[in-house]
Amino acid sequence: MKKKPWRVMSSVALAASLIVSSGCTPENDASSGTSDKEKKAQTEGASRNSGVSVPVTDYKFDTAGNMFAYAEFELSGEPLVEGLGLDPDVLDPKNVNAPTKFDYTAGVEAYEYSEEAMYEVVEKSGLGLHLINGPAVEEIAKQNGQEKNEVLSGRFMKLADAVGYPKEEIFRNMYPTFIEYSHGDPHYAGEVDTSQYADGVDGAYVPEFQVNFKSLRWDREKMDKVLTPAAYGATFLKQALWAGDFMGGYHTVDGDEELAGETPNDDQDKNIALGVSSADGMQGAILVEEIWNKLNYIRNGLFYSPDKNALTAAGAGSKYDPSNGLVYLPHQISVSENGDEQVPAAESLEVKDSKSMLKDQWLVLWPASEFYGMADQREENKNVAPSFRALFDGEPYASAPAENIDKDKANDTEATDPYSVNKDVLLHVFKNIDAMHFNDDVGSFVTEHNGKEQGNYVDTFNAGYTTESLRIFQRAIDGLPVGYANAEEAEGLGTEEGKRALELIKKQADFIIDELMQDSRLVADGYTIGEGPSEEGSLKGQLGAIRGLTAAFLATKDEKYRDAARTVYQQMDEKLWDQDAKAYITGKDEMKYDPETAGGVAAVYRVAINNLSNTSDDKEQPEVLEVKTITERYTDFFNTVIDGPALDQGMQASEFWDTGDFYKKDDDSANTDGDTVPQVQAGHGEHGISPILVPVEVKKNN
Repeated sequence: MKKKPWRVMSSVALAASLIVSSGCTPENDASSGTSDKEKKAQTEGASRNSGVSVPVTDYKFDTAGNMFAYAEFELSGEPLVEGLGLDPDVLDPKNVNAPTKFDYTAGVEAYEYSEEAMYEVVEKSGLGLHLINGPAVEEIAKQNGQEKNEVLSGRFMKLADAVGYPKEEIFRNMYPTFIEYSHGDPHYAGEVDTSQYADGVDGAYVPEFQVNFKSLRWDREKMDKVLTPAAYGATFLKQALWAGDFMGGYHTVDGDEELAGETPNDDQDKNIALGVSSADGMQGAILVEEIWNKLNYIRNGLFYSPDKNALTAAGAGSKYDPSNGLVYLPHQISVSENGDEQVPAAESLEVKDSKSMLKDQWLVLWPASEFYGMADQREENKNVAPSFRALFDGEPYASAPAENIDKDKANDTEATDPYSVNKDVLLHVFKNIDAMHFNDDVGSFVTEHNGKEQGNYVDTFNAGYTTESLRIFQRAIDGLPVGYANAEEAEGLGTEEGKRALELIKKQADFIIDELMQDSRLVADGYTIGEGPSEEGSLKGQLGAIRGLTAAFLATKDEKYRDAARTVYQQMDEKLWDQDAKAYITGKDEMKYDPETAGGVAAVYRVAINNLSNTSDDKEQPEVLEVKTITERYTDFFNTVIDGPALDQGMQASEFWDTGDFYKKDDDSANTDGDTVPQVQAGHGEHGISPILVPVEVKKNN
C-alpha cells in the first residue's frame, strides 16, 4: 500500500472544487529566459556525471510520448523491485539511494515520477476537455434534470463514500479531464503558489499547490487542440494501470489497513471500503470516472467511416465485421471549443488526418485490454479480483447487461456501462489492427492504412509494441491477469479472439527473426515490402524488437523467441552502449532522446531482468545479461538521461515531495534534496515547469 506523508485537507465546497478557471495567460513567455531563482537552483544542483551535458532540445509536451514513457516507468518501478524481493514499505523518498541506488531509482524515482505526471495531465494542467462535459455526466444530468456541476459533484461524493474518503479532503480547483489533447506547453501559466498550507514533518511544510491546483494550469492558447488516439490512448493506459493498482483490494475504514478481499460483497461491511487505502481509493475512483466518460466519448463519436467520410459511432464490438465497412479511429481530429473560459466543451470536431496509424491503434488496444481485465463481469472468468467485481456491481459503477456478459454474441446490446462500452472500443480496435494493419503475405504489421489500402512499410518499434499490446489483449479476453500481474500463470478461456491474437503474435515475432534480425548488424529499423529491410539499426529498432520477441515468448512459451530477444539485447548493449556517457547511442553517432525512446529503454530493462537474464539453463552466460549488470545499466541510464547531470538538464523537468524534494521554511534553494531535478516552481522558465519529460541530447564534454 502506498503511504502518503500527509492528508489532503479542504473546507471548500466540493462543487466549487471541480468548477475552476481554465488557466491564465502568462505575462512573459514561460519558455524564454531564466529567472533568478532558477539560476540559483542550477548553480546549487549536484552533478551526477560531469563527463556529459544533457541539454533540453524542445519544450513542447508530447502527450502520447510522455504518458507511454511513464506507463513503462510505472511497470519498471515499484512492481519491478517488489518482484525482486524488496518490501516496498522500506522505500522512503527522504532516504536517497536506500536500500540500494537501484531500489531507490526504480522504486521511488521512476515510480513516483510516473504517478505525478499522470495527475499533472488529467487533474491539474487543463490539457483537454473537462470532465463536467463528459458524456456520462451529461447523460445523468439529462435523465435527472440536474445541472452538470451538480451531477459531477454528486458523483465525487458517491465515489468518496465508496472508498471511505472524507468529502472535505478532496483536492481543490481540480481540472479532471475525460479526453486529452495531443500537445501543450508544460510551463505553468502563472506563479505557482508555494505558500504554506500546513505544517509537515522534520521542518518541512505542505505548500498550497499540493492541495489547491489553481496555480498549476497550462496556457490554453499554446495547446494543440487535437485528438490523437495515441495521446488519449496513452493517457488511458496510465489511468488504467494506476486504477488497477489502487482499486485492486479493499481497506478497513477505521484503520486504513489494506485487505486483499475474499468476495465481491466484502464492501457491504461498514468497516470495509473499496481501494487499497482511502487516499488511493479516491484517486483510483476518479481515474475510473474519467475512463468511463472517455470511453463513451470515443465509442459515441470518435470513430471514422471512410464510406461516409464522416465521424460516427461504433456499434457492438462483438458484431463488428471490418469486411462489411471499416469503422476506425482516425489519426487526427481537431477540436473547436465553445469559448467557455472555465470549462470549455467541444463545439465541433473535424477530421484533419483520416489515416489509421498503427501507433494510434496499439496505444488504444493496450489500455482497453488493461481496463477490460478490471471491468470483466463474465462468470466464467475466475481471475477477476473481488474488489473489481464490487466496483462494477451497480454502485458506484453500473454493471453490464446480462446479454453483454454471456457467451452469445448475437444478443449483445448497446449500453453505456464501463464494461460494455470498453468492450465495444476494444473489439473494434483489435479487429481493425488485424484487418487494416496486418499484411498476411509477409506476416507483419504495417505502419499505416489510408482507409482504402495498406501501406507498405513495417516500423520495427511499432510492430514490436503491437505484439506486446496483443499479448495483453489475449490475456484480458481469455480471462488471464493483466496489470502488474501480466505475466502470471492462470487458466485461460481460449476465446476465438485470443487464439487469433496468438497467431498474430507468433507471425510478427517470426518476421522479426526472419527479416529484421541481421547477421552482421543490429536489427533493422524497418522493412519496405517488396524491397527489404532498411540499413539503419537505431536504438528504437532494438527496443521494439526486444519487446515484440519477449511478448511472443511470454505468450507462447517458445524458447526461440527468448533466445532471439537475448541476442538482440546483447547486440544492443555491445554496439550502442557508451560507457563514458552512461547512455545508448540512439542513431547516427548521436544520443538524442525523446520520451518514447526513454520509455522503451525502461521497459527493456524490466523484461531483461524478469525474462531474459541468465539462468542456470542458459548455455551462454553473457555478462550483459546478469541481473547485476542490468540493474547497473538501469541506474546509470536513469541518472544520466532522465535526471541529468545538472538542474537545467535531463528529461525529468521537475519534481516535488514524492521523490524527496520537500518544501522547508529555511531553505529557498528550490532543491532541498540536493539532487539534479528542481522543484516545480524553479525549473526551466519564469514560473517553473510541470514534472514531465522533455527531449534531450546527451553530449560528451571534451
